[in-house]
Order: sequence, then C-alpha cells, then structure tokens
Amino acid sequence: MQSSKEFLEQLGIRYPIIQAPMAGVATPELAAAVSNAGGLGSLGIGASNAAKARQMIEETRALTAHPFNVNLFCHAPARRDAKAEAAWLHHFAPLFAEVGAEIPDTLDEIYTSFLEDSDTFELLLDLKPAVVSFHFGLPSRERIDALREAGIYMMATATCLHEARRIEEAGIDAIVAQGIEAGGHRGMFDPQARDEGLSTMVLVRLLTQHTTLPVIAAGGIMDGQGVKSVLDLGGEAAQLGTAFVLCPESSANDAYRENLKSERATQTRLTRVLSGRAARGMTNRLISFGEAEGGPSPADYPVAYDATKRLNAAAAKLGNHEFAAQWAGQGAPLARELPAAELVMQLVMESGISSS
Repeated sequence: MQSSKEFLEQLGIRYPIIQAPMAGVATPELAAAVSNAGGLGSLGIGASNAAKARQMIEETRALTAHPFNVNLFCHAPARRDAKAEAAWLHHFAPLFAEVGAEIPDTLDEIYTSFLEDSDTFELLLDLKPAVVSFHFGLPSRERIDALREAGIYMMATATCLHEARRIEEAGIDAIVAQGIEAGGHRGMFDPQARDEGLSTMVLVRLLTQHTTLPVIAAGGIMDGQGVKSVLDLGGEAAQLGTAFVLCPESSANDAYRENLKSERATQTRLTRVLSGRAARGMTNRLISFGEAEGGPSPADYPVAYDATKRLNAAAAKLGNHEFAAQWAGQGAPLARELPAAELVMQLVMESGISSS
C-alpha cells in the first residue's frame, strides 16, 4: 500500500478530498472550484455524448490548471424487452395523465455505455484528462492499456470485495469504495447480483486489508470528521457527492435544493424505480408510486430512465417536482450551503489534515 503522500502526489492534489462526479449535477464550475481549492474536482460525462463531453472538459480546463477527474459509465447495454417496457409505461399512465402528457409510444436507450462509445474513448486519448474513473464496471483491457499509455490515472467503483479484486486485476490505479450510504447510482458491476449492502466503513476496511490499491471511501461522508474517520480506517481519500449539491456551482435546481434543506432530506431510499438500476435519492411520489405493491418491474437501465425523464419534464412545466430524480445519500441532512472552495477548506479544517 502506497503512502497517502504518494497518492496525493500521483493525483497532483493537496488534500485527500474528491468531489463525486454526479452526472447532471456536477458542472465545470464546481469541478474547477474544488480542484483550485486543493481537492480533486470531477465531471460526470456518462450521460453526455462526445461533443458535450469535450465542451465540459474544455470549459473546466479554462477555469483551472489543476487536475480533475472525468467519470464514465461502463454498464452493459440495455436488454430490450418490448413487453416489459410497455407494462412499465402503462403503470405510469395515471401520472402522465395527471401532468397532461401523452404516454410515449416507445422508450429509448438514452445513454451509450463507454463499453460501446468509441467517440468518447478517442476524445479521452486526445484531451488526456489527468484522471478518469469508471462506474458500473470496467472497459476492455485494450482501452485500459491505451489510457494508461496516455498517462491517465484511473479509478473504478467497487461495492464489494469481488469487484475490487477485478479492478485490481485489470490494472486500474485506485478503487472507489462505495458504501450503501451513498447517494446516486450503486456502482455494482452486475445489477442482478446479490447486493451485500456493505457500509462504507466495512467496505473500506475489507478493501484495505485484501487489496493493494489505494482505496477512496465514498458514501455518507459529509464533513471533516467523516473524512478523518475514513482516513483513519486506511482510506487514502474521501469522495463526497451530496455534500457538494448545495454549492452554488452545482446545477441542482431550486426544488432539489429546497428539498435537501428540508425534512425531505431525512428520507432517502435505494430504488430501481427512477432509472432501472438501484440508486439512492430523496423519497418522492414517483418512488412511492413505482414501488407500490403489485406494480411491474422497471424496464432495464437506462431505458426506464427515459420514462422518468419524460414524466418529470412534463411535470416540471407545471411547477411539479415530485417526479424528479433528486439523488442524495443517507448523510443528506448534514448538507451545508457553501461555495465549493469554502466547503473544501471547511472539510480540511474539521478533519485536521494538512497540505502535503
């Protein structure tokens, strides 16, 4: 196991604090602010095409000369099932009617997995971001080798020891240990596999004992005390997502922010309803409706997400945000409304860590 100082030097950062990628919420402004403050900012481009991803990376580079992370989705392509998708849409017919919207005739596979996205792969080799991370799995050995040859530091999410060992065997540089407390999508390689639901604390200890790679703790970390705790457990850094949602640099809308500052933040749920894969967000009408007894199983990811997004778009025009995906971890009630740079420095002060 390398030392924390070596890990920070490899990433080119001062503090062991990483802002989670949060596709759709993290912006170039947020990533740059965190990186400029000494942490590692991140962009989530899994929901973007190559042109949009290039724009985001270039905008971030215009705002910071420091390293930042670019995150990709490595999910298996959706298993299309017309009957199941029709049943899923029919189940939500009352909600579409409520917001005055027509039920879609069909659903689309709205995100292309990095496993099949050659354009984004070529983009990474062209722009060579300092850090690239993978969620939902791993790309091919050929792509990993090519990214390493380009001088890119690589990280990947694991939710259990088996996934961590696969990451290590693949030649990835570091493991993001995602505990069950985390907001957003579970990084499970196989969404059909049994989820052990390990806490961040248990997962970090397992991985530091049974792998040789640097371990980055993710899930439920909201303040400097949390950062210090995972460092004490043997983690090399802490990755925080929900903690950064209220920063003015994030793209979270007013309804999302209001709920995160309210009692709603005390009720998060891990559900497949919103996207077709297990993800933790603040409980709302859509989740409750979708999980009602007797309902069908969601369409596969990310096809199910197409239905959710269409429903939410129609509802939002009416000022109704009860059908939005408002991702949040179990630590959501601890969220603070601070500029990103101030939050990083607050985390540093609270944790007692020092600049390397």
